[in-house]
Amino acid sequence: AKNEVKKAGYDEAIMLDTEGYVAEASGENIFLVRDGVIKTTPLNSILPGITRSSIVSMARDRGYHVKEERFTRDELYTADEAFFTGTAAEVTPIREVDDRRIGSGRPGPVTAELQDTFFKVIKGKDDKYQSWLTYL
Repeated sequence: AKNEVKKAGYDEAIMLDTEGYVAEASGENIFLVRDGVIKTTPLNSILPGITRSSIVSMARDRGYHVKEERFTRDELYTADEAFFTGTAAEVTPIREVDDRRIGSGRPGPVTAELQDTFFKVIKGKDDKYQSWLTYL
């Protein structure tokens, strides 16, 4: 899938589950934000990502309502924001899907806040999550 989308000029493939719902990307988990609510695919059709789990915890700690439920491509197209999470991707905003701009086409406030928090955590600058880190 990744090779196919690269040949077509895109950066990443978004995979659908067997019933046509958004599942994940070729190497990342996916989130959308609409009206301040964060949605991500439940674990029944995706790999459980460590970064995904961390973002879900951080978002809930910040008072966001996080729903782990299936969503359609149409919901992704009309989201206010969307982002990928993963070991390599960390927290990466999505600006468009299938040539359709997501929200303003720029990182939204929820994505930016979670990305900023994530970077503070992995750099050891957030005491709340010190137990997540192993120093070498």
